[in-house]
Amino acid sequence: MGGRLATDLVEVSHDPECLSDGGFWAVSTTFENHFTAAKFATVVNAPFPTTAWIPLRGNWSSSLEQDQYVGYVERIRSAVAEGWVYQVNACRRLTHADDGQSLRGLFSEILKNNPAPWASYLEIPGEMIASASPELFLSRNESIVKTSPIKGTQPANAQKFGTKDQAENVMIVDLMRNDFGRICKSGTVEVPRLLSSEEHPGLQHLVSDVQGELLDDISWSQIITALSPPGSVSGAPKSSALQVISENEIARGPYCGALGWIEGNQAVLSVAIRTFWKDAGINFGTGAGITWGSDATAEWEETQLKARRLISIAGGELL
Repeated sequence: MGGRLATDLVEVSHDPECLSDGGFWAVSTTFENHFTAAKFATVVNAPFPTTAWIPLRGNWSSSLEQDQYVGYVERIRSAVAEGWVYQVNACRRLTHADDGQSLRGLFSEILKNNPAPWASYLEIPGEMIASASPELFLSRNESIVKTSPIKGTQPANAQKFGTKDQAENVMIVDLMRNDFGRICKSGTVEVPRLLSSEEHPGLQHLVSDVQGELLDDISWSQIITALSPPGSVSGAPKSSALQVISENEIARGPYCGALGWIEGNQAVLSVAIRTFWKDAGINFGTGAGITWGSDATAEWEETQLKARRLISIAGGELL
């Protein structure tokens, strides 16, 4: 991630308290808050070792077909109308048969054809993740922490973001301010950047920054517990959104969790979106933020838009 290459695996832990030793740990959390950290003995600044990738062939299947996803969106809109929730990030999983290749080759292609600010690759026993994430979940420098939620996606060179995207972004900024308020000193949480349009490969994103100063003596375990799962891929209020998600989706796994590294009081963690991972097949997640103002068919098309470029790099047909 970011030119840091970690090798020589020493230990794998599922207890966030392991981070207190100050060593370099690669970290992956699932959306369902399962924590994995891998400690490496060798960490250098070096390019990712290039590996060949043979494009996939055949179709990608979806955990929700278009009519099912449209129905999911309408159920969210009904929940908004009832006052149960204001916004939910509705996702689906694309799956392709595993042809036995390491995702190292796919990550090599991602770096070449879809450079992303928080692109990262993790391979340890039982986990293989290749991510082209454009979204910062958490950076830490000593006591200062920052998050940069994305809400609002449209094709590159499109017109100004509409009121729906702007309102949704502000809603998630408020949610992240609240989450940061649980781990930061009173009066230090601020929004230095609001509703900024960023260009990414093939897409425009609407991005804001929230930052604050951590409470004295707070542990990584407390930080991760307070912030997980990421608010931008959950919804608001987070507790209500998570209930809606659990009733309508299969487990997201590494998709929409956190992915990156922690070393003492330094860290960079992305939101694991635009991400491929292996379990029973090769998987890719895609989703959209749903509010009362959502058009269900347009939201389906947004999930297609987010998937299309990276699926074209991996190979196979997106139906």
